[in-house]
Amino acid sequence: MIRVLVADDSPTQRRIVCSLLASSPELQVVGEARDGLDAVGKAVGLRPDVITMDVQMPGLNGLDATATIMSTTPSRIIIICAVGEVSQVELSFRAMNAGALELIAKPDGARDVSAWGRGVVQTIRLMAEVPVVGRRRAGNLALPVTPAFAQRAEVVGIVASTGGPPALAEILSALPPDFPPILVAQHISPGFTPGLTRWLQSVVPLQVVQAVAGTVPRPGTVTFAPDGHDLELDPFGRVSVRPGVGAVWPSGDRLLSSLATSFGSRAAGVVLTGMGEDGARGLLALRSRGGATFAQDEESSVVYGMPRAAVRLEAVTAQLPLLQIAPMLKRVCRA
Repeated sequence: MIRVLVADDSPTQRRIVCSLLASSPELQVVGEARDGLDAVGKAVGLRPDVITMDVQMPGLNGLDATATIMSTTPSRIIIICAVGEVSQVELSFRAMNAGALELIAKPDGARDVSAWGRGVVQTIRLMAEVPVVGRRRAGNLALPVTPAFAQRAEVVGIVASTGGPPALAEILSALPPDFPPILVAQHISPGFTPGLTRWLQSVVPLQVVQAVAGTVPRPGTVTFAPDGHDLELDPFGRVSVRPGVGAVWPSGDRLLSSLATSFGSRAAGVVLTGMGEDGARGLLALRSRGGATFAQDEESSVVYGMPRAAVRLEAVTAQLPLLQIAPMLKRVCRA
């Protein structure tokens, strides 16, 4: 049984969420919180497995409640917010930076509430499997000895899922503004990509953009796939954007495989924290062409699934703690 605390200042929204969760025999709503302060208190008293957290609440908002809970009684927190509200989305990504695991868009008039509820239930089930960690250790900051790469990397591909946004912020904020082009496949709920790019733009020195088909990525830019699409480079190094066709999108495998084809040994690839195996095969394709390939290590990952899959395929040149990834990328790009 997965024990859930529902935090929302709207009694109507709490009632809807609780009713939807009650439809699953695996979930038990153990409490309701009317604001952030109430959520902090009930997190301490009830010790739920998962907390669904609104962001805009009177008194203590969802961001501050998340930060307090993660520093005192860590729990798996899922943020639920309205994607049409820029301020809410901004708070949501800051809450992820404070330790929340996932974002879910609130239902609107055009969305089937029952279908939305099934998605919430599935997300809670998945997040319940994630180990609860308050503050992760940075690990040894000395860079490991890695094979010398004959070619300077001229482009970087990064794949991430659960825990990815704060990991990306950590890496990108440590890179210089003229760094070679970076393309990112970040798994994220529909509607949140524009908010993610806005949030990252506010915390990193690089230009963060959504992909435009046919353009050539420029130094100093970080390119994300639009919602519902895969991101690739064609053989001429131009951006290709196609509707996602796989189980997850954007596909990390498709992104990294395209870099292997178009740049080969002049590309670097990184697989960050996340569930599943996406990115592993693409990273292997890149390594087979002489590219520099890295994976986030287990200790610094929120979920070690995707990096583990890449390691098992022998697609990884080196596993790195999160804080070593930016210095390593600067080394292989000679930036």
